[in-house]
Amino acid sequence: MQLTFGQRFDRTRAGLRSLHFADWLALLILAALLYGGTWLAFRAPQVVEGPSISLDPRILPWYALFSLARMAGAYLLSLLFCLFYGRAAAYHRGAERVLMPLLDVLQSVPILSFLPVVLLGLSAIFPQGVAAEISSVVLIFTSQAWNLTFSWYQSLTTIPKELREAGAIFRLNTWLRFKTLEFPFGLISLIWNSMMSWAGGWFFLMAAEIFTLGQRDFRLPGLGAYLHEASVQGDLRAVAWGLGTLIFLIVALDQLVWRPLIAWSDRFKVEMVESDNPPSSWFYNLLHASRLARAANERVWAPLFDRLDLWLVRRFHPVEEGAQPGKARAWVSRALLAGLAGGLLFALSQSVLLLGRVSLAEWGQVGLGVLATALRVGVSLLVALAWTIPVGVAIGTSRRVAGFLQPVVQVMASVPATALFPVLLLFILRIPGGLDLAAVLLMLLGTQWYLLFNIIAGANAIPQDLKYTTALLRLSRSERWKTLILPALFPYLVTGAITASGGAWNASIVAEYVTFAGKAYQTTGIGSLIAQATTNGDYPLLLAATLSMVLVVVLINRLVWRPLYRLAEDMYRME
Repeated sequence: MQLTFGQRFDRTRAGLRSLHFADWLALLILAALLYGGTWLAFRAPQVVEGPSISLDPRILPWYALFSLARMAGAYLLSLLFCLFYGRAAAYHRGAERVLMPLLDVLQSVPILSFLPVVLLGLSAIFPQGVAAEISSVVLIFTSQAWNLTFSWYQSLTTIPKELREAGAIFRLNTWLRFKTLEFPFGLISLIWNSMMSWAGGWFFLMAAEIFTLGQRDFRLPGLGAYLHEASVQGDLRAVAWGLGTLIFLIVALDQLVWRPLIAWSDRFKVEMVESDNPPSSWFYNLLHASRLARAANERVWAPLFDRLDLWLVRRFHPVEEGAQPGKARAWVSRALLAGLAGGLLFALSQSVLLLGRVSLAEWGQVGLGVLATALRVGVSLLVALAWTIPVGVAIGTSRRVAGFLQPVVQVMASVPATALFPVLLLFILRIPGGLDLAAVLLMLLGTQWYLLFNIIAGANAIPQDLKYTTALLRLSRSERWKTLILPALFPYLVTGAITASGGAWNASIVAEYVTFAGKAYQTTGIGSLIAQATTNGDYPLLLAATLSMVLVVVLINRLVWRPLYRLAEDMYRME
């Protein structure tokens, strides 16, 4: 059924009304931060000399170590952020009204459009190498944190009611509730989304390690810089060495980190019957049988964690009623808040002046670009759903299929989509509308894994006793999908879809405006406008296009994903 213009207008107006005060506050803060970064960017050094990237294969272990350290640092920050942020949003309704809209805005921000501003702004404050390192960690953090936070929030809001009541009966304090209930319940989803976040982080790591802007060279020694330099010089042998090292690192992490974690987390499944074929890991079994590992655990790790556990139990003891913060502390907080508000208002006024320099014709281009990109995002999301649901369920429910496909999927998801994009362009640009198709394919390559890994996590978390029940009832395949699989997957589908769509919007920046064989190719889209504004240093247009993209994505989250989150929380708990 097609909507009339009036119906579409009423729906859009209703969506705008659904944007709470927190949504607008988050957008205003974002505009102020972008202006602050732009103000610093004008004061950055005009010439920055980058490092010399060697193509000697013997240097690859060091480059791999540098890249791995940046990824690990960003992941630890993302994990800490998600645990605190997601818990605050899940348990405090007042905080949720601010934190979740803010998270919607943050995950909607096209961080690749902010990379030049962040790098130039940090270069005006820190030395060159330090600024580039910090910006790389920030960029990877933004590719990992939002996915983990949505996953953790979804797990906390779908804990079965009887488990919550048990925790209340035993009067568990904050730490014990986290240790014995929340973390075990959300662990499976957290591990699979960690794998996805780590895989997605490679894409942004490569972008951060090869970034240059005019005469400013912000490259960093690492696998991304090595692969880029090898491609520029046309050294296919070096490209093969770089890709081989990257794939080896991905497989090693899968075997030594992710598979052992999956095997260990199987004990935390909410089920009454143990699985016939639980996940296994040779490295986990080796550690479990090792006398050295057992001795280290008994003499070092166990006493250390016991002391930490005792300290946290005492630290999170309920606060006595009537205890209030001191007056001095309250006055300091008010002064800091007043200073922050003043700085924010000044930055907002300057942002408005900056937006006033955008012409009506440019605003028209922004509107048309948003519509074109939204169409591509929708197509890529539908295509991803069509294949990730059956494949994800097969991997999550069959250990035999998982043993074969999981390493393949892990490697494919970790190989940056931008590394494959030039190969696709060789063939796609020759056909009519080739760049439009290439843009959808790049969005698909960069976002389909968010859906797949969430679906695998959801299928893997289905209790074995419910599988036995459907077998005893002799339900047909279609009935089993209708009554068990799809309802169990629904919360994970929502989490995967919201992060995948946000990633698709972000990927539009590199998908709709590309430079290939010394020639620039572009198609209509908001990502193309952002890329052009970044290249030309047109900060008013960059601010207008970025804020427009964020506003549209937040509106979609309010109209589509937020109601689906509520539906998952109310109807699809595993209880």
